[in-house]
Amino acid sequence: MDRAAKRELIDSLHTTLKSTGVVVVAHNTGMVASQSAEFRKRLKEAGGSVKVAKNKLAALALKDTDAEKLSDLLTGPTILAFSKDPIAAAKATVTYAKTNDKLVILGGAMGKTILDAKGVQALADLPSLDELRAKIIGLLNAPATKIARTIKEPGAKLARVIQAKASKEEAAA
Repeated sequence: MDRAAKRELIDSLHTTLKSTGVVVVAHNTGMVASQSAEFRKRLKEAGGSVKVAKNKLAALALKDTDAEKLSDLLTGPTILAFSKDPIAAAKATVTYAKTNDKLVILGGAMGKTILDAKGVQALADLPSLDELRAKIIGLLNAPATKIARTIKEPGAKLARVIQAKASKEEAAA
């Protein structure tokens, strides 16, 4: 790779890393091409991307970003997974690492917060944005349902009493 191509790779990776919500660094020792392609596919479906670059070039791309301290993790065969969604890349990487022992998570960064492997795992365990929205909507709807049931109940009780009284009178006659 010549100097111009290296500079272009560093610039594009730097721009991408500046706009991501989360970056996960992992070792991919021994992963064959089909496994790597499967990992890329899963991350793309989750809304993220994967980049394999020389550690020195990746460290240069990380300079002046929130995840700059991740350059300490760039030793050996590393892979960078990232997404704008602060949970997607972590969740997809952790899920894939559970099925493939050749992908070992080293750490990551969410904004300016540097995470170790356990931190990435904890981030992946969080519910997605859509799940959180559904829970909030459920919590907001519950009181409205209870209010409607409470308002309706006295009328329903009165109707049942009148019906019982009418049934009793019919039976007596």
